[in-house]
Amino acid sequence: MLSRCGLRSLFAAAALVLAGCTSPHYLQVNPQITADIPQTGGGQEVTVNVVDERESEVLGTRSGSAMSAAEITVHSHDVVPKLQEQAEAAVRRMGFSPTTQPSDGRPSLTLALTRLDYARGDGVPVLGEAVLEAVFRAEAVNQRNTYTGTYTSRRTQSYAVRPDQDTNTRMVNDLLSDGLNRTFRDPELGRLLSR
Repeated sequence: MLSRCGLRSLFAAAALVLAGCTSPHYLQVNPQITADIPQTGGGQEVTVNVVDERESEVLGTRSGSAMSAAEITVHSHDVVPKLQEQAEAAVRRMGFSPTTQPSDGRPSLTLALTRLDYARGDGVPVLGEAVLEAVFRAEAVNQRNTYTGTYTSRRTQSYAVRPDQDTNTRMVNDLLSDGLNRTFRDPELGRLLSR
């Protein structure tokens, strides 16, 4: 038979486990472009702008239930500067000189994060499944010419134990990095900017 001390310890441990399952995750991501990027520029200045067009900063919940308190969030004020830094680095690797200052007649590239979702998949018995999706839209403008591309990255991750904050951060990082790689591997962006 458990003593009062033993019971208190058991309840405390159960409370910690439940709190871990219901606590929100605020992810601080740091995506990186690792792909080979086609080089088409000759040093021309290009205005680079990154915007967050998601409907919500909340990606989803850890349980998959919309009513859950265990929300997973990526704040716009945290992710946009990091995406801006990567977009400028990519434009530099394309052979252009990135700037944030707009100017009439200067080519421009706008990168929009339009979707970032985290949902629970069907999975198999005993295993859970996280389904993640990121969507970027890039719009290159040069004089009267415009090229727009949409780039989707998806990831499905099975798990026996629900992912913790570090694991979720890593998965979202990988997802965003893959989306950036898909975007800047598109040779049409650089071709239009270099016209």
